[in-house]
Amino acid sequence: MVSHLDIVFTALADSTRREILSMLLEDDMAVTDVAAPFDMSLAAISKHLQVLSAAALISQEKRGRVKWCKLEPDALREASVWMKGFGQMEGIDLDAFERFLDQEELAPRT
Repeated sequence: MVSHLDIVFTALADSTRREILSMLLEDDMAVTDVAAPFDMSLAAISKHLQVLSAAALISQEKRGRVKWCKLEPDALREASVWMKGFGQMEGIDLDAFERFLDQEELAPRT
């Protein structure tokens, strides 16, 4: 069974999704505005947004004909509490953490 924490870390494992979260720190954004800085299709960005929504890191709502994305402020609380258990009181290098998760994923299971 996949836990919510697994879903959050899976969402954070991708650099595009982390960049989207950083963008949403400033303010709510329309999906088209989220997609603008990336060299990928709107459909690809939508898939990233679906992953972030499934992890409850963002919410999406339709305002008129435009879909808006909003960062959920308490979404990383569970992950933060988990990481603090390992003595990580300072900021986390998410790129290094991503490399660690990739290595763990490739490691043979016993």
